[in-house]
Amino acid sequence: MGDMSEPEAAAIEQLNSVKYVYLREISELDKRVFNSLRIVVEEAVINEAAVVVSDRPELANVLAGAHPIESIEGCQKFELSWKHYLAYLVTEELVGSNAPNGYDEEVYTGKILRVYAKSHFLDHMMRDTGGHIGDVLHHKLICLDHLIDVASYDPPEVKVLTPPDMTWRTQ
Repeated sequence: MGDMSEPEAAAIEQLNSVKYVYLREISELDKRVFNSLRIVVEEAVINEAAVVVSDRPELANVLAGAHPIESIEGCQKFELSWKHYLAYLVTEELVGSNAPNGYDEEVYTGKILRVYAKSHFLDHMMRDTGGHIGDVLHHKLICLDHLIDVASYDPPEVKVLTPPDMTWRTQ
């Protein structure tokens, strides 16, 4: 990723500095371009101004004092786009490979946007595909509710869609 622009490097740094993100959109970037991908995620925070409530009395003690994790005013949105992807996989968060400290056999950098040097997904790609014209890269977005693995030859373009508003943050 040495050839990325300063704004793009700053956007990746901002994305990796947030605590949580929600997947907001995943789509083909441009229908005229085969296998292009656009992903939009939105920052989420623990909303101290709200409380979690449930209509189930058996959860009252568990939820006492709990606050929701949600996107509120001032949260940032990020766009990641690939001009060409080889494969992508969206997995439900609870069943996906998202060990807090990774797996011993996997090697990555990043927090919300992970860049893998070695992973189960890369192993799968190399085992079950062929005819590659370059090195296959693996990026994984760690979202609340979703994990998104993307295999491509090039890293994504990353943009901040909304500027941060640091005045409201208490975390």
